[in-house]
Amino acid sequence: MTPEIAAILERLPTNPGVYLMRGHGREIVYVGKATNLRSRVRSYFSGNDPRAFVAHLDRILTDIETIITANPKEALLLENTLIKKHKPRFNIMLRDDKNYLSIRIDRTHEWPRVDLVRKIRNDGASYFGPYHSASKVRQTLHVLNRHFHLRTCRDAVLRNRRRPCLQYQIRRCPGPCVLPVDRDIYMESVEAACLFLTGREKELREQVEQRMLQAAEDLRFEDAARLRDQLQAIDDSLVEQHAVQTTQRDQDVLGIYREAERVAVTVMQYRSGALHDVRSFAFDGQLVPDDTMLASFVSQFYTLDALDLPEELLAPVALAEQDAIADALAELRGRKVKITVPKRGDKTRLLALANDNAQAHFDETLSSHAQAETALSKLQDRLRLAQMPRTMECYDISNFQGTHIVASQVAFHDAVPDRARYRRLKIRTAHAQDDFLSMFEVIARRVKRAKAGGEPLPDLIVIDGGKGQLNAALQAMREGGVDDPVVIGLAKSRVVGTTKGDTSVRSFERVFLPGRKDPIEMPPHAEDTYLLERIRDEAHKTAITYHRDLRRKATLKSGLDDIPGIGKTRRTALLNHFGSLKKVRAATLTALEQAPGMSRMAAYAVFDHFHPGEADPPDPS
Repeated sequence: MTPEIAAILERLPTNPGVYLMRGHGREIVYVGKATNLRSRVRSYFSGNDPRAFVAHLDRILTDIETIITANPKEALLLENTLIKKHKPRFNIMLRDDKNYLSIRIDRTHEWPRVDLVRKIRNDGASYFGPYHSASKVRQTLHVLNRHFHLRTCRDAVLRNRRRPCLQYQIRRCPGPCVLPVDRDIYMESVEAACLFLTGREKELREQVEQRMLQAAEDLRFEDAARLRDQLQAIDDSLVEQHAVQTTQRDQDVLGIYREAERVAVTVMQYRSGALHDVRSFAFDGQLVPDDTMLASFVSQFYTLDALDLPEELLAPVALAEQDAIADALAELRGRKVKITVPKRGDKTRLLALANDNAQAHFDETLSSHAQAETALSKLQDRLRLAQMPRTMECYDISNFQGTHIVASQVAFHDAVPDRARYRRLKIRTAHAQDDFLSMFEVIARRVKRAKAGGEPLPDLIVIDGGKGQLNAALQAMREGGVDDPVVIGLAKSRVVGTTKGDTSVRSFERVFLPGRKDPIEMPPHAEDTYLLERIRDEAHKTAITYHRDLRRKATLKSGLDDIPGIGKTRRTALLNHFGSLKKVRAATLTALEQAPGMSRMAAYAVFDHFHPGEADPPDPS
């Protein structure tokens, strides 16, 4: 296994989906499905797979792509579609392509019929599906036969029949085998059947209604009545279809995932309600907001691929100049294209799936090492540091009304958390809420450790706070003998005003530098801003977690430690047995007696501590 493939395996998602193995020249050599993509793809490199091509993957593979699906069944169908589309060499050797049922209609035939096939061929016919359920596809055939009146007999029967069959007698076929049938009218039924199969409800209804009105105008009342009944039957059938499947429309769903300036966008293409294809793209240097970025993407993507424009485009955010884009897409398609930002229901689940695929593509294609180099280089330039800050430490103070004052030290190496160098510290000097004194103590202790031969100081120290915290840290470092400290203060954004609609306007993240009056404003979505936010958030989370642990332990101590006869062993046993101090406090005297390691005297001592005078003391004898 090459280092590149090993890195890809570490980033694979655990969702169900499809994986595409690519060889040299980006050729797709194998397509597979999985309930858990990471586990399935890793199994190829375990040495336990007996298939011949697996032994050569280490020298064949250059990349592995994944497509996340909503469930394993959808992965099955998508795998089948992708195998037929790309024809990977190892799939052809290993499996039969005739897996799922499809409906075939050959419009070039004199009297087209509806066929049920398992093999999709490049023969000019129209194919619909594949369908994962044989019962569902046969139910669809029943609807077509009943309402669209297409022949069901084979060509050999059609050519040799001398009188109409039972289908003609029950008015489910016009009998082109022996009767003079108008082919144009028959082909109208064929086109209507195709519209039905692709779920184009509005177009189908309009066409049938127009034919009905035309028949009535031509005084063909029997045909008009038949079309009227067909229209009602189509409405009923489509209502039943929508009860099973939320939509049969052609939809494209946009997904987006962003980390600072790097963005991945996914387009999931649904045709007739089934997932047809997934296309993903990665971009760098994107400082513009998501709505502007997606607007630009949509304009370029569909200009290049105007032949396959959908009826509806689902987007995670409203696009910049959305109405103008919708008009431009409608002009390319020749019909209206609706752009929707769903807020609830099934469409939001489609968006969530598209966003998952965008994140998976981001993890697969955008190297974390390249991201780190870019972020560190930009941070060095923006802060005018003498060297790239490969090692960074960030410090934060946490307390509650001046009690349990603690600090955190977190470390990053090459923009990645270095958890072995995380530290949690109790503040010794400050006995009230004094962030400046607390920060002074923390940095003084850090400098002392470095001077005593411990871990050397990092390339950059980040203080969570503004000028006051920064000056306290600078004083501690200079008193400790650090003459030229590389330290900054990172202050969160703040509200600086409101818009006419009373929406808060916030400033950018601000960096305070030693000896500089005004802070540097960090632009949102920038790589270096994102890096500073990450290390600050890590420090904040570590400090808050430590502070809460101390408060919880103090609460437990004040609740049980002062009870006579209850030592550490019994205290631990009580908490393990009841689960919490609250449940110990609520326990009855009998329940306390039955707890492991408790005597009647000890149980009374606990009960009387929480409920004084409510129980008689036990007889000492």
